[in-house]
Amino acid sequence: MLEQVRNEAKAAALEICQVAKLRKGQILVVGCSTSEVTGHKVGSYSSPELGQAIYEGIQEALQPQGIYLAAQCCEHLNRAIIVEAEAVPGADICNVVPQPKAGGSFATAAYHGFQHPVALEEIRADAGLDIGGTLIGMHLKKVAVPVRLTQNRIGEAMVLAARVRPKFIGGNRAVYDEDLK
Repeated sequence: MLEQVRNEAKAAALEICQVAKLRKGQILVVGCSTSEVTGHKVGSYSSPELGQAIYEGIQEALQPQGIYLAAQCCEHLNRAIIVEAEAVPGADICNVVPQPKAGGSFATAAYHGFQHPVALEEIRADAGLDIGGTLIGMHLKKVAVPVRLTQNRIGEAMVLAARVRPKFIGGNRAVYDEDLK
């Protein structure tokens, strides 16, 4: 199962990067319930091994492109974000280290996998993956646009995705829509 979820996570990350046209230096926020991946209720069956496999799959997709991962913690840490320090220079950092049952297995894997991890209360990411109903919307830039992925499951968990676009305040929407093609 670990190799399967690793591959599914990589495929989902590659797909959202392509659809959202993410570029080097941009940020993908990911919330992940390993409980949901195993078919259990959120927060009831945390799996550090699955968190690690999903983290590795996503990083395999992001690192070659220079896209940063922002890992969302669970509600016990107020959905704080774990990210590489270089992705957020000058940001106000928090003093917290996630654990599998206080932060989540995925965020814990990210914290231990990053070179220089920091925790933030919030971030404004360029796209996102929600694995298992973790509610990442609070960490996306405005305006979030839902994206239907072909890789819409990781294990038993539903995967929802979003990209962002600039606000339309006057101007010509057709110009932006043309950029997305």
